[in-house]
Amino acid sequence: MVMAHASVAHSAELKIFGSRVTKMMMADVGPQLERATGLTPVVVTDVAAVMKRRIEGGEPFDLAVLVDFQTDGLIKAGKLVADTRTDIMKAGIGVAVKRGAPKPDIGTVEAFKRTLLAAKSIAYLKEGASTLHLDKVFAQLGIAVALKGKTVQPMTESVSEMVAAGDVELGIIVIPNILSVPGAELVGPIPQELQSYIVFTAAVSAQSANQQAARDLIKLLTSPAATPLIKAKGMEPG
Repeated sequence: MVMAHASVAHSAELKIFGSRVTKMMMADVGPQLERATGLTPVVVTDVAAVMKRRIEGGEPFDLAVLVDFQTDGLIKAGKLVADTRTDIMKAGIGVAVKRGAPKPDIGTVEAFKRTLLAAKSIAYLKEGASTLHLDKVFAQLGIAVALKGKTVQPMTESVSEMVAAGDVELGIIVIPNILSVPGAELVGPIPQELQSYIVFTAAVSAQSANQQAARDLIKLLTSPAATPLIKAKGMEPG
């Protein structure tokens, strides 16, 4: 009897793998999905690269919303259904300070460079979608070595929390992540010449028993009603 209850409970969930931006969106659209399908959305989050490895390891789920190139790789590997691939939203990279702290000048490439060199400490993700890009930017600016000794790179999506707690002076991460932490404040996007937009792309698990509901969720996330919700979180529709 216990096993039967467990099976029913499991089938009543729609398991979604993603990063923090996915959880932010599901807080808005989740209730609508549940009303339409009877399935309770359960969002499992970590850095997108970690979620990709969990999928590769065979962990069951229904829908993934990862970075575009990660989703494409999982489609090629047969883990995700190709015809469900959909760009949902995109986010630029921003700079955060502790709320109430002075906002440094990052308005130009040179100002951004000076601000980074003057900062006592900086945090950006060890394995985030923006990490490879930021590493290239710092090398391009000729400041990679100078920043190395004062840079902290957490394994989890905790950059904004570190800034809010005063553990680091500057955080560099996708803008919606900054906006999601009340104690952190967005200084602004990094200069346009250096900017890179991270695209979050959804696809349905090839092994999901709830493929139609997962497809319905993709439609919901790309509907006109979702656009203002995406923009309110500092992103643009995909």
